[in-house]
Amino acid sequence: MGSAISLRSEYDGDGLRRLARQTRDADQARRLLALASIYDGGSRANAARIGSVTVQIVRDWVVRFNARGPDGLVNGKAPGKPSLLNEDQRTALAQAIERGPTPYLDGVVRWRLCDLAQWIWEEFRVSVSEETLGREVRSMGYRKLSARPRHHAQDAEAAEAFKKNFPTTVAEIAAGPAKGKVIEIWFQDEARIGQKNKITRRWAKRGSRPSAPHDQRTRSAYIFGAICPQHGKAAALVMPWCDTHAMNQHLIEIARNVTEDGHAILIMDQAGWHMSNNLAVPENITILPLPPKSPELNPVENIWQFMRDNWLSNRVFKSYEDIVDHCCYAWRTLQERPWKIMSIGRRQWAQGF
Repeated sequence: MGSAISLRSEYDGDGLRRLARQTRDADQARRLLALASIYDGGSRANAARIGSVTVQIVRDWVVRFNARGPDGLVNGKAPGKPSLLNEDQRTALAQAIERGPTPYLDGVVRWRLCDLAQWIWEEFRVSVSEETLGREVRSMGYRKLSARPRHHAQDAEAAEAFKKNFPTTVAEIAAGPAKGKVIEIWFQDEARIGQKNKITRRWAKRGSRPSAPHDQRTRSAYIFGAICPQHGKAAALVMPWCDTHAMNQHLIEIARNVTEDGHAILIMDQAGWHMSNNLAVPENITILPLPPKSPELNPVENIWQFMRDNWLSNRVFKSYEDIVDHCCYAWRTLQERPWKIMSIGRRQWAQGF
């Protein structure tokens, strides 16, 4: 039988007992107490009794302790089954996810796990289940996130120029019509809510094909919504039509929510009723139009998605009045959550004013 392995010299029994009292890991504490008895001159057999293990396991603890100190006595995570993909394949997969599918080649506009599994098979002849691929993709840092709206014909340079020049534009407004006023940045948009409602995800048994009623009636209403992400404020009207008259009423509602000593810079798209010559713009509002086909610059688009997901989708509206009631309830609930408006509405390029 070989000789016993000596313990590290920079520790002692009292030190290990002190560490055992401090740790929240019961297994580590038990092993520290067992090794402390050895430091005090006890036998390996006595340490095995304290640890409720065999002498051979005590020897393994000593080896781990000598190699890594007290941290070596903490149970590590099992390595598990090795990945089916090598590093080159994982790199190619990450590039494919970042690049996104090519619609006319891949037949989809966004990757699903089944599409990625098919892509991996076609590229590398490696068969991966969707469940395994999901774990693989998550381990690479990817999550299934909500997509931001983007127009297919957008002028990317115009959108970037708008963000880059935004501080200069705000400074010009602050020195002109808003001189001496506190600047508030507001975003505005409209959403149509109708009886032909969207059907989103719903709870159902795994493997089943759940159904949901889909109304074929056509009554609808429009939410004219505006938010000030900096202060978590919101102003909205529910209107039967989307026209210049409705927009004028909404401007009055927004102006009413601007602070008394403030001036609102209202950012919105270039819809006809937004740019009409018949638009009556209040004195405490300056309209700043977005570049054409740039919906991702307007966080109200994300507000609509949040409201649909939580309060407006998967509904059967009995009448126009029912639609209005649901729209009013959804917006008022949003107004009661200013932190949510701040979280969804803030944009890095529009902060600091």
